[in-house]
Amino acid sequence: MRNVLARRVAAVGAAATLLWASGAVIASADPVETPTITQLAADELPAELVEAIGRDLRISPQEYLDRAARAQLLGSYADAFRSERPADFAGAWIGRDGQSVVAVTSSDAAARAAADGYVTQIVPISADTLEQILSEVHAWIASLPREISSHINSASIDVLNNQIIVDVANSPIGRALNLPALLAHVKVMVSPFQGGPTEPGPMGGDTYISTVEPLEHTPTDQITVCSLGFNAVNGDGSAVNISAGHCNPVPGSSSPVYLPNRDNVAASTRIGQFRASSVGAAGDGLDYSVIALNGAGVAAGLDRPVIRGANGKTLTITGTARPVVGAPICKSGQTSSFTCGVVAAEHVESQLYVGGGKSRTISGFAGTACTLAGDSGGAIVTGTLALGITSGSNSSGAPSCLEANFVLAPYGGTAGLGIPLNEIINTVGTGIKVRTTGN
Repeated sequence: MRNVLARRVAAVGAAATLLWASGAVIASADPVETPTITQLAADELPAELVEAIGRDLRISPQEYLDRAARAQLLGSYADAFRSERPADFAGAWIGRDGQSVVAVTSSDAAARAAADGYVTQIVPISADTLEQILSEVHAWIASLPREISSHINSASIDVLNNQIIVDVANSPIGRALNLPALLAHVKVMVSPFQGGPTEPGPMGGDTYISTVEPLEHTPTDQITVCSLGFNAVNGDGSAVNISAGHCNPVPGSSSPVYLPNRDNVAASTRIGQFRASSVGAAGDGLDYSVIALNGAGVAAGLDRPVIRGANGKTLTITGTARPVVGAPICKSGQTSSFTCGVVAAEHVESQLYVGGGKSRTISGFAGTACTLAGDSGGAIVTGTLALGITSGSNSSGAPSCLEANFVLAPYGGTAGLGIPLNEIINTVGTGIKVRTTGN
């Protein structure tokens, strides 16, 4: 994703705005069920992750784990509620206070969710309707000439405010952009010492490089630098790593993958090659890759359920998860180590421009954790559960997260695009499983 400041365009009717303002809170009790999620204990988290949680989320490590588990319980409840009452369901999220919230469109549905122990909020537009509007927005964006569509960063559903958000570049074209008639009543706003051991050897969050030509014949500026994601095992029992698709110099090809030798790049160790990769392929819109690891990759330690942030301490992965708005997340990466935030949107689509002047639509979830260049492909966790892979961000060109946070604060802060891990696994379809303590 391009490093640009953005303007936020909120598509919501004037009448709908009034209804949202008058929405009533029906209940305030937490869910009575206890999440059955396996995670590490708070004192087993890496020191670097604990530091990031306190710095970025301003909550305790235990609350971070509790909110992550609570979000997974909420996601399951929301699925069942939406299946039973599709016209009434309008979204679900973890509030800033850590409580689970279910948005509905009727007082009857609110009473039902409240009886189940959830905070409820009455809003005017159902989730199904918002998704239909979002689909129409993307169709409109796809119909625009590239010189105009390149100024539109992304479109997503903002469940907290029951609206569609379109981020456009803070440029003359972006500011002058005329939204389509389907977005009636448009409102424009300016956007924006504890833990595991320190271990040698590579793991998720560490650096890998790839090239088109043999490494020894490739200029340094043509070497792709990315972060390893989650270690996994393919259906045939072979070891693989799940990362980002745009990290493959030629998506769809079998480009080689190396662990960099910083003293002599040409002598870097080859640990495998891309087995599969996709950047916005028709039908899925995902940005993912599967790296087939060779004997050297396995011997280096890429057959364990662990990640870390920039050569820090190890975090063991205990399971997998799905994105839920408001859930706390932390990402690992070789550039910015661990940074934390929350899931800002469960479904967002952004245009990624590739070679030959072509664009690809990338679909994923939005998070607020700072992400810098080189973090692409790295692991995103919620609690100690594997959530997704880093695809891009609005801060990728910044020299540090400190500067990114300072510059982007007036425009809504840092925002990143994550690719849901479960969607990658379902799309690959080879029986691939993420390595966790349970398997």
